[in-house]
Amino acid sequence: MPAVPPITCHVLDTTKGRPATEVKCEISYISGTTNAEQPFATAETNSDGRVPSWTPIKGTISTQFFETNGEDWIKLTAGVYKIRFFTKEYFQRAREPGSSLTFFPFIDINFEVADDSTSQHFHVPLLLSNYGYSTYRGS
Repeated sequence: MPAVPPITCHVLDTTKGRPATEVKCEISYISGTTNAEQPFATAETNSDGRVPSWTPIKGTISTQFFETNGEDWIKLTAGVYKIRFFTKEYFQRAREPGSSLTFFPFIDINFEVADDSTSQHFHVPLLLSNYGYSTYRGS
């Protein structure tokens, strides 16, 4: 059974009161010296709106940002991370007659993992609607 990665997400569509399924997500590490973003993994929310695992992007030096044990992501590197949620595609698919698309084609959530927090779990919930969103550090 795969281990739970140190970063997970949960996306809820507050316009429907349901999980937002098949939302594409990309996680990046942001360099502290150059502010350059380095995407290293992608995912898609499941039927419960959750990202239970990430798929490394081929050709990236993904282990630079996290420790693995075989296929499992087990520990983070300290620094700033960004999760990009591709919301335009979700709203195009989920659109009901008479409803509008979205003001936000994507949503970026940046957060920092401190040196003393690299072995902790970080859960990033996203409450989403066409014209607004909210997030917080989950548990």
